[in-house]
Amino acid sequence: MSRTLSLDQLTLRHLKEEFQLQVSSDADFFLEWQRDLPVLSPFEHQRLDRIYATYLNHNQDSMMEESLKILILSPLMDLADLFLPPFQFSAEEHVQISFKDEKKTYRGRIDLLVLLDQMWLLVVESKRQAFSLSVGIPQVLTYMLSNLKNKPRTNPLYGMVSNGSNFVFLKMVLRDGRPVYGKSKELLLEEEADRTQILQILKQIGRSIQTVP
Repeated sequence: MSRTLSLDQLTLRHLKEEFQLQVSSDADFFLEWQRDLPVLSPFEHQRLDRIYATYLNHNQDSMMEESLKILILSPLMDLADLFLPPFQFSAEEHVQISFKDEKKTYRGRIDLLVLLDQMWLLVVESKRQAFSLSVGIPQVLTYMLSNLKNKPRTNPLYGMVSNGSNFVFLKMVLRDGRPVYGKSKELLLEEEADRTQILQILKQIGRSIQTVP
């Protein structure tokens, strides 16, 4: 008898065993978070400071996921122009993925999704502030895998995991039919240089893919 389980029950070991998911050892695999980042305008710095002030005002309450999306993630993505044309936005996108050798189906929902011409561009997962990002990373990778499995593509797919104070970016591509991913270092909203880089990376991701093959 088949069973339906939550996607947050999957681990990196499951993904590596079932989908041959590999971590890239290439230092140049994920340059989008490190090199040639866009310079922020004074207005963007002011808006970023305002988002940080909002975080400081609410972080003592251990923000829940819905509050995190409204107070931190959505303003960041808006500031990065990811809600403007040519991008589209979707929330609460449902995802389902099955394993070949197990009678199990895993289901979940994406918190925030940015699309370009109906192709996924950026998958965003929020976790309660008390949670480590290690909880959300396998979940986001599964979302990305499900999209690559259903719609093989040559351009990269990006992901972001955040608990409001910590951020990690992910990149995944298909190489010889196998999924390969890399991740950024963990960036902290409380560090001025890091929060600047968080916004720069979001803007860079938006600029790096303007057309889908």
